[in-house]
Order: sequence, then C-alpha cells, then structure tokens
Amino acid sequence: MSDLQAQFEAAVASSKTLPERPDNATLLRLYALYKQVTEGDVEGRRPGLTDMVGRAKYDAWAAIKGTAADVAMQQYIAVVEQLKAA
Repeated sequence: MSDLQAQFEAAVASSKTLPERPDNATLLRLYALYKQVTEGDVEGRRPGLTDMVGRAKYDAWAAIKGTAADVAMQQYIAVVEQLKAA
C-alpha cells in the first residue's frame, strides 16, 4: 500500500470522528472526493427532482469528473486536515 493510500485511509477514519459535523457543502465535497477515489468518474443517470439528496450527491461527484484518484486523495486529506484544525 502506498503512503498516499495509507494517509487517505487514515483521513477517512478521522472524518468519522470529527468534533463537529461539517456543513452540507463540505460533506458533499468529501462524498464526491471519496467516490472519485473509490469508484472513478460518476456514471448512470442523474436522480430525479424528487430525490434532492441523491441529486446533490450526483452533482457534486459529476463536478469533479476526470480528477485523478491521487489528486482526489490529496484533496480529501487536505479537507479533513482543515476540519480537524478548525
């Protein structure tokens, strides 16, 4: 396992024990970055108007389409570190 992968997994674990719940925009950013790392680019159809949460998640993930997994890992780690410092 690479050092970056280990740091990413540690950041994922840390994100579950943050002292304060992040705002929705930050949660969507973390979700999108995590999905980009673990599954790659978003696929499938965008959820309908009645599924507002699903739509927001899909849109956040689609916004970073094409981002390399290594870059997404670094960004995820940076966001979690920022939240821990706050």
